[in-house]
Amino acid sequence: MGFQPSPGLLASLGVGLLTLLGLAVGSYLVRRSRRPRVTLLDPNEKYLLRLLDTTTVSHNTKRFRFALPTAHHVLGLPVGKHVYLSARIDGSLVIRPYTPVTSDEDQGYVDLVIKVYLKGVHPKFPEGGKMSQYLNNLKIGDVVEFRGPSGLLTYIGKGNFSIQLDKKSPAEPRVAKRLGMIAGGTGITPMLQLARAILKDPEDPTQCFLLFANQTEKDIILREDLEELQAQHPGRFKLWFTLDHPPAGSAFCLSLEKKSGWCLQEQHSCSTGGHPPTPSPPQARPRSSVFHRP
Repeated sequence: MGFQPSPGLLASLGVGLLTLLGLAVGSYLVRRSRRPRVTLLDPNEKYLLRLLDTTTVSHNTKRFRFALPTAHHVLGLPVGKHVYLSARIDGSLVIRPYTPVTSDEDQGYVDLVIKVYLKGVHPKFPEGGKMSQYLNNLKIGDVVEFRGPSGLLTYIGKGNFSIQLDKKSPAEPRVAKRLGMIAGGTGITPMLQLARAILKDPEDPTQCFLLFANQTEKDIILREDLEELQAQHPGRFKLWFTLDHPPAGSAFCLSLEKKSGWCLQEQHSCSTGGHPPTPSPPQARPRSSVFHRP
């Protein structure tokens, strides 16, 4: 005669199974609740973000901090992508691209570092910058339209990129062991975004070489952030500065010494009164050699 469980045993087993199921569901819900929520869910939608704070970065540059929907939200911007800000200014729709200096490790806010072009200050921009002046005149609590993620490049990690030739083309994989980056002014923000993503991963072997151009030494924004990256990752991140108007008697050689069109001097190795030998110019390579297919 086979074993026949008693009704009491079946009831106990049922209660035990329900308890285990409840614990599993509860654990899943807890993990899900701790997972940051993404702000930019649809690249075609506009998201109204509220200005939290502004900070002066330099004589003509500010950091604008915008609040995300909740303190547990992240922006949801892949490395290599940017956002668009739009506003109705003097009856016209003005749209400008920006790369945040914060990442998805920062919850509850997003920071943009923007150079403010005021009217009548810069000869190349006599009317000033429409969007930058608009942002400069915002009051705490005002909202701005954000849209994204946008862009043709995404950094996957460990030297792997996904790149589109244009908006209509499919993304193709590319791999790079060394990245040469050139930036000027606030154009440093996408380079900083990429360099930080690479360097925070100790298993990412990609090397970064950055040349940062500015008018004067006081125009070098995010300098402390860049020099900190170089100090922390001397074998993976190399930094050079070039200035149109270098300071007299500077402790560092911040300008390019033009010899045959090539001369990159490491900022930490130059001092007043002496210059290291000029490196040999690299051999020209076809565009396709910068990235190679995996």
